[in-house]
Amino acid sequence: MVIQNKKIIVFDLDGTLAESRCEIKSPMPELLKKLLKIYKAGILSGGSFDQIISNVINKLDNDSSFNNLILLPTCGSSFHSFNNNAWHQLYSVQLSEKDKLNIIEAITECLGKVSFSIDKVWGEQFQDKGTQITFSALGDKSPTEIKKNWDIDFKKRSELREAALLLLPNLEVKMGGTTSLDITNKGIDKAFGIKKIEEHLNINKDQILFVGDALIPGGNDYAVKEYGVDCISVNNPDDTIKVIRTILLAEEIKNGNV
Repeated sequence: MVIQNKKIIVFDLDGTLAESRCEIKSPMPELLKKLLKIYKAGILSGGSFDQIISNVINKLDNDSSFNNLILLPTCGSSFHSFNNNAWHQLYSVQLSEKDKLNIIEAITECLGKVSFSIDKVWGEQFQDKGTQITFSALGDKSPTEIKKNWDIDFKKRSELREAALLLLPNLEVKMGGTTSLDITNKGIDKAFGIKKIEEHLNINKDQILFVGDALIPGGNDYAVKEYGVDCISVNNPDDTIKVIRTILLAEEIKNGNV
């Protein structure tokens, strides 16, 4: 693991810090709080700002370490930093209402053409996040265990994504979470978010470490890898716990505490 000279560690959320659409669980909150004492960190997620607040931030103590945390919801299409005891939005790249309708129509059309069928849906399949439309194949209320096994090899979403790209050439379509597609404006992906981190902190990509579970082509983390940032691929939050513990141990060794 390359952590020398890194100024910030950026994490995906669903499948990385927590199971899809779930809250972070012990010992993740404790480890993140320790990490924020010594490093800046970012959460660059396909999830919404409200989801990050609910599933991560509300599980951490509200203290000065939040000043070391940056939030980039919906694949980096908005940017939030913490100061004066509040979160502040630096930018937001909204989808037009026309594009939102086109996305829903295109995905619906593609579902009638792909080789697989969706037999049961829990909740809503389409979530309008303002800066992004997320299509959740099994619905936004689907059980975690069912979601985890639905598209474990990414084949279903890859097929649907390829079909959608033909109908939405002017938008970004990426796989996120375990059953989802994330659709944003053209040029808005997680590499865009990384570049905004570089600008905000006045650093370069060599000083960034990214941890995510969707680093395969078509995954919504892949743009970060393609941009040339050092990345660590994980399969689940347990893998991420091991990564954070390794980083914390390396820091203790460096400081002569071990």
